[in-house]
Amino acid sequence: QAVCSSVMDNSQATSTTVLDIRDNGKPPGFGSRHCQAFMTFLCMVFAYSMRVNLSVGIVAMTDSKGSNPDFMILPWSTSRQGIILSSFFWGYLFTQIPAGHMARKFGPKYLLFGAMLVCSVFTLLSPLIAENCSWIYFCLTRVVQGLAQGFFFPCVNTHMAKWAPTSERSRIFSFVFGGTQFGTVVTLFVAGYLAAGPWGWPSIFYTTGLCGVLWAVAWLFVGANSPDSHPSISDSEREYIKSALVSSSAQSSTMPTPWRNIVTSGPLWALLIVHLGQNWGFWMLLTMLPNYFSHVLGFNIKSNGLISSIPYMVMWGLTILFSWIADYINERRLLPLNVSRKMWNTIAHWGGAAALLALSLISTSVSGAVILLTISVALNAGVYTGFLTNHLDLSPNFAGLLMGITNGLSNVTSILGPMITGFIVSDQTSRDQWMVAFYISAAIFFAGNLVFIIFGSTDIQPWNDPLREDSKNEKEKKSSNNI
Repeated sequence: QAVCSSVMDNSQATSTTVLDIRDNGKPPGFGSRHCQAFMTFLCMVFAYSMRVNLSVGIVAMTDSKGSNPDFMILPWSTSRQGIILSSFFWGYLFTQIPAGHMARKFGPKYLLFGAMLVCSVFTLLSPLIAENCSWIYFCLTRVVQGLAQGFFFPCVNTHMAKWAPTSERSRIFSFVFGGTQFGTVVTLFVAGYLAAGPWGWPSIFYTTGLCGVLWAVAWLFVGANSPDSHPSISDSEREYIKSALVSSSAQSSTMPTPWRNIVTSGPLWALLIVHLGQNWGFWMLLTMLPNYFSHVLGFNIKSNGLISSIPYMVMWGLTILFSWIADYINERRLLPLNVSRKMWNTIAHWGGAAALLALSLISTSVSGAVILLTISVALNAGVYTGFLTNHLDLSPNFAGLLMGITNGLSNVTSILGPMITGFIVSDQTSRDQWMVAFYISAAIFFAGNLVFIIFGSTDIQPWNDPLREDSKNEKEKKSSNNI
């Protein structure tokens, strides 16, 4: 009852939330904002393809079963594989907050270009380093890729804060970040066939790295920081976007950062806690599921890639479906925005936790285990219309910085999830050990979402516009002095 009461109290406090839908001047057809959305979608596709290529790749790199036997097999133990899989996040942890700050000050375009190029080059070098150097040096290449990829989420969030009109926000946000699932699906599916093909497991890294280089070159010519800096956008579309983004100031790059207000913001702390829970469960499943499918369920490398990709294929489809339903609900105000965000997040986290718990009821059915794991991962699509859009709700002007803060700090659990699972599952063929890891993830999903339900908010925060707030305080001070 306390949870329900909190949700309703918060939902009635959304009067300050901007849901002013202005479709009257909406330009018809495919516009520049759609082109920008498509390019950032591809950015997420290739970023995640380089992030998850190792999830299937490490199976082929350490076990010749089903892969091309002509390539070196690396003697990495299970615990060492857990460390290697988590090493990406050691670098990813540190650049998020600086990236959000830099994206607001200098614009996201060239930061995205540089980050993609660095990540792509080190991906291309990965096979050479794995075959000729210690596993520690291979970890370092993943750390550098993590440092580069730490720019993607804050920069893309800053980019969308300038390009996504309020009435299209859920669809554009979900489409762009749906690239993470699409990249995951394609990579997990194709990686198994590449590993078994004539070019062996190194081709996984060559293919994904080359795609990243090609995107970086195209982005230089197509990308734009905002509608005002786009060379060919129509006047009508520019005005439509700017009139819809009433809480996103053109002066955001010159605004002082209200660090004290941000750090002491209750809704932001709730956002951080739910993000911590998300990253533990999501990355434990993403990095370790191929091993579970291989060693417990008995799939070979080709089937493993296909089966591992199915949950993320379904998740991508649900992301698009959920975003359209969410925008329909929000445009017609069928639910308060606060309730809508928490509803979708509950579907993602508590629905996913329930599916993980239900695995204990399926002891011998391989198909049943695959279905439940698919449900657990696929329902996670709700986070894109849930807490992940909440950064834009709280502060459009500082959305990139907020994403940098929560996505950066939450990568503590991105590191701990795969690493601790690697130590728990000392015998990869032991279903009981895997179930312990799944129970822990379910509990963390539940706890994180509970905090978000109770303490989360969709109100635009007073510190979203420090210049206006300072001016308001100055006027109040003068008024009190006159009295």
